[in-house]
Amino acid sequence: MNKSNWIAIVNRVAGGGKTERDWPLIDQILKKQGIPFEPHFTNRRLHASVIARNKIKEGYSKIIVVGGDGTMNEVINGVFAQKRINTTEVMLGMISVGTGNDWARMFNIPVDYEGAVQTIKQQKTFIQDAGLVNYRKNEKEWKRYFINIAGMGFGARVVERSNRMKDKGKSGPFLYFYNIFYSLIRYRAQKAEIEIDGKTYDRTVFSLNVGIGKYNGGGMIQVPHAIADDGLYSITLIKKIGKLTVLANMKRLYNGSIVTHSKVETYMARSIQIDGSRRLQIETDGETLGHGPMSFKVIPRSIRVISGELSA
Repeated sequence: MNKSNWIAIVNRVAGGGKTERDWPLIDQILKKQGIPFEPHFTNRRLHASVIARNKIKEGYSKIIVVGGDGTMNEVINGVFAQKRINTTEVMLGMISVGTGNDWARMFNIPVDYEGAVQTIKQQKTFIQDAGLVNYRKNEKEWKRYFINIAGMGFGARVVERSNRMKDKGKSGPFLYFYNIFYSLIRYRAQKAEIEIDGKTYDRTVFSLNVGIGKYNGGGMIQVPHAIADDGLYSITLIKKIGKLTVLANMKRLYNGSIVTHSKVETYMARSIQIDGSRRLQIETDGETLGHGPMSFKVIPRSIRVISGELSA
């Protein structure tokens, strides 16, 4: 095997099985563009992490992620798990076939396969921050790296339900939107003590987003002030808010103006700790994890990704 080749990590179930259906076309486009690669297919949760870690250990350093934001999240965790080379020596490209594709949106990676492959071929790279969160699940402490957004509270509840539907083969652009309305009926805001760079706040949390990137939930802009390489988290806290008020402000969630609402607070920070109800759930990059208490820290400029044309 030529270790200067790309490794393509393919999540066949991403996008409700769309990756498996479209893989023959993607394979053809990669070959047509003259990109030498070896495909590796995932067959279980976190398998992409294992593949990435093992292949980097073997000497590979160029990875194409074929799937959604969750697949990229798994690969990132594999990059951090290996110790052979610095994480920034690994080059990551993406062909988006997921449901949300929010990370790819941030870096202007084309949604069409031809455009995505051409972007990979050009190899214009950007070194971004990564996040690291410690959380609880099944009475144990776990950790997870992420490269876009960690969502807590209502957003995590919506992601959990959406992921259960994806596991049953459901997909489509309205999946997340549908689950917002469904989850809103029963969700209750949670009390939490939040420490942001050493300063403590007692809040009743409807939703809390800790972001490196701007987009989540299939195009929502809940942390519009996020900068991917500034060494800081951008934080948007939505306090306890009425259900009708949420519905009335849906447009503001998608255009970024939600941060000016009277029930919303924003912060910038390097570290965050959250102590509160075990019912305050967390997701990162669209992957359901667990619950609090939680602690976050930033890993500055630690991941090299291939981007599209970024605006100034």
